[in-house]
Amino acid sequence: MTTRWVPYATTPARLIAQLISDIVVIAWTTLWVLVAMAVHSAISTIAEVGRQVETGANGVSDNLDSAGDRADSFPLIGDALSKPLRAASEAALDIAGAGHSLDTTASWLAWLLALAVAAPPILAVAGPWLFFRVRFFRRKWTAITLASTYAGEQLLALRALANRPLVKLTAVSNDPAGAWRNQDAVAIRGLAALELRAAGVRIRRG
Repeated sequence: MTTRWVPYATTPARLIAQLISDIVVIAWTTLWVLVAMAVHSAISTIAEVGRQVETGANGVSDNLDSAGDRADSFPLIGDALSKPLRAASEAALDIAGAGHSLDTTASWLAWLLALAVAAPPILAVAGPWLFFRVRFFRRKWTAITLASTYAGEQLLALRALANRPLVKLTAVSNDPAGAWRNQDAVAIRGLAALELRAAGVRIRRG
């Protein structure tokens, strides 16, 4: 019996389908992550402009403020010279604040838009994939657990009688229902194997 911890089928057809679905989901997710990174990079360019404006304006403000301090030392005209320089320094600080706001807003917007672009298509594909994969794993776990006991094997055989095609049932026994009622161990094991294969589990026999 295959291990119950492996989240893959052991029947070839279903295993191939699962591997293909994994590759599709990984490729789809990778594609949209790359798109999100491109969007983030594009918006981050604006944030970089804001950082450059902030840095440059702060430098200009410092230089103007220093010039104002030096102008104060000039006799008679020092005060007249320093006032416009300090006013220009304040204006440069306002520009630096605007650059900082642009940097902060653009950085936040870059992440928001990247998530808004990538999350919906990724979730649209990965969500159903995860749902069906978890459902398969739970079904496989339950089937293997039941098959480990004779009573569970009988239950699997009963489910096979209710769910599997008549052609497959009669391939196990000419009278599958009668064999189940008579507790025919060979027939019950064959019917249980049908249900296990439907759950993606292949029994290895010695």
